[in-house]
Amino acid sequence: MRRFFIDTSAAAGATCSVDGPDANHIKNVLRMKPGDAIWLFNGTGMEFKGVIRTIDSGAVAVEITDAFPCATESPTRLSLAQAFLKDKKMDTLVRQVTELGVTRWIPVFTQRTIPRPDPRRVASRMERWQAIAAESLKQCGRGRLPEIEPPVLFEDLLSRSDDWSLKIIFADAKAPGLNDVLLFQEAAVRRVLVMIGPEGGFTPDEIDSAIKKGFVAAGLGPRILKADTATVAACAVVQHLLGDM
Repeated sequence: MRRFFIDTSAAAGATCSVDGPDANHIKNVLRMKPGDAIWLFNGTGMEFKGVIRTIDSGAVAVEITDAFPCATESPTRLSLAQAFLKDKKMDTLVRQVTELGVTRWIPVFTQRTIPRPDPRRVASRMERWQAIAAESLKQCGRGRLPEIEPPVLFEDLLSRSDDWSLKIIFADAKAPGLNDVLLFQEAAVRRVLVMIGPEGGFTPDEIDSAIKKGFVAAGLGPRILKADTATVAACAVVQHLLGDM
């Protein structure tokens, strides 16, 4: 059943409102009626079962009958530090990594990053990424929105990377594969940071700096992958080895 996003203050026994395009979809596309059951989520890990009470031109009133934690979130808190790529690639990646279970998205400016949008454009891009992530949650069945952070410099991310128990920087084909990298990691690792470079990859100095900060370097096999392909592949493999795929 299609799920719809609601305000985070929702609770069992309360009546909430589904507004905007979702209300139009409920009324004119799905042609739902008062009395129909409906599923909702609030982006903080909670899901709700409700009953439609009223439908008007701009809003659908829903009485919440049950509330429970979403069962589809990964046990691994996977953060993705993504070197800035061209606009459409970043938009597509937000959707894809949300589907894969990433919990934090951190755009990064590296030495070889080519697109460097001005601050005003970054603000609008972040709003767009939030909207894309929310729409992706409806489709993939997750219950928690990924945290989307403002872009940071590579060096600034390294300076606060102690927040993660496992940090992986994807270097080149000569680096060990993920199976080898994760072989000696504790089974209980749950906070993971994955860092993916731009189309030109990380510079040797960046890789050295990351390793000095406790990152492990890993590769994705002998073939050369485009940056956006590498991102999806890396997140999927980490989820397979440490998460719930």
